Amino acid sequence: MRQAAVERNTNETNVRVSLAIDGAGKTDINTGVGFLDHMLALFAAHGQFDLSVFCKGDLYVDCHHSVEDVGIALGQALLQAAGDKRGIARYGNITLPMDEALVSVCLDFSGRPYLVYNVDLPSPSVGNFDTETVEDFFRAVAVNAGLTLHINMVYGKNTHHIIEACFKAFGRTLSAALKVDPEIKGVPSTKGML
Repeated sequence: MRQAAVERNTNETNVRVSLAIDGAGKTDINTGVGFLDHMLALFAAHGQFDLSVFCKGDLYVDCHHSVEDVGIALGQALLQAAGDKRGIARYGNITLPMDEALVSVCLDFSGRPYLVYNVDLPSPSVGNFDTETVEDFFRAVAVNAGLTLHINMVYGKNTHHIIEACFKAFGRTLSAALKVDPEIKGVPSTKGML
């Protein structure tokens, strides 16, 4: 089983993440930020990952530390669970609709962290969730998992729909990149490592 468990404890947050790449989309998520819980559940369901996330953070400040630290821990869990990356497809991409919104996500599980994020969110918040933290979350995941990650909004008007499309598309794209292809021998890189 490709799985991992990560704990991250700071003065701002206590985070626990358990991830199974070859799962069925089962979730147990409680970050204290309802909208983030919803997005993580969508990510897991559409990626077919089993995901458990717990976060106790300084929400009296705002949701930023919790969102970013969950992203850090999730990225670390992804890197651990992927192991030596032998036989994985490595790349994934999808353009995904969510009602009026359309988002494209492309990634390379390359070991070279980079985020391109072209998403213009109309509203500064959804419930108690600060929409600026979406970029922080994806950067934290990309840096800690070693992903080259491109997220581009094609169009959209509803902030909830746009963010939802990002998380669903990320789940689908990551799942495609992590699929094991029996025709790929070893690590899919001329360098011999990722």
